[in-house]
Amino acid sequence: MRIYLFYFLICLSTVFFSIIGILLTPIDWWGKIWAKIVQYWAKSILWIGNIPYTIIGLDKLDPNQQYVFASNHESAFDIPLTLAGIPGHVVPIAKKELKKIPFLSWAMLAAGHIFIDRSDHRKALHSIDKIKNSLKKNPRSILIFPEGTRSLDGKMKPFKKGGIILAINAGLPIVPIACCGTFDVLVKGSKKFNPKLIELRFGSPIYTSSDDIDNRNEITEQVKKAVISLKSEWNNININ
Repeated sequence: MRIYLFYFLICLSTVFFSIIGILLTPIDWWGKIWAKIVQYWAKSILWIGNIPYTIIGLDKLDPNQQYVFASNHESAFDIPLTLAGIPGHVVPIAKKELKKIPFLSWAMLAAGHIFIDRSDHRKALHSIDKIKNSLKKNPRSILIFPEGTRSLDGKMKPFKKGGIILAINAGLPIVPIACCGTFDVLVKGSKKFNPKLIELRFGSPIYTSSDDIDNRNEITEQVKKAVISLKSEWNNININ
């Protein structure tokens, strides 16, 4: 499929699911219906691109527990893969610039997505308390990409601590997850599209409490090592 046709169909899918969600918002102020709509939207993108995917490790999760899911970020397809594969009500932490995009931003706001100003470190840290209170009022899981931006070469970048601090302050377990194979489907800045099998792998939850704030650097490194290990499992299977 040509990349521009793919992007056009994604836009149509986004508008379609956004309109459905906006129409249903009056009966779903907590965003639970939106969570399902977002999941179907993500699956529609993978379907449009003819991209098969598998999910490994869901048995490690408690369906009644809130989590902070921490993923590597090597392709634009990480977002539909994670949103299609993570069960329950989950919302990403998104950069505030996405608020400027019609339909998408309306849908994200209605679904309870969280926006932060990544250009201002002080404001980003201040927003953590607001997020914590929001999670208490409306329980949901959070999806973070601790690298902050997509990789240009497929190699994992250093993990930033903001999302880990959020998990610690909120007392939420952190689940390392790995998007595998997405880099080969679409490289950042490339117009070459290569549909192929991708996979989402879940690691074991890492439990935290507010007392762990002084260990945030060590916990951040622990999460990164767990994601690397999950990626290595995928690589070993596909090499062999």
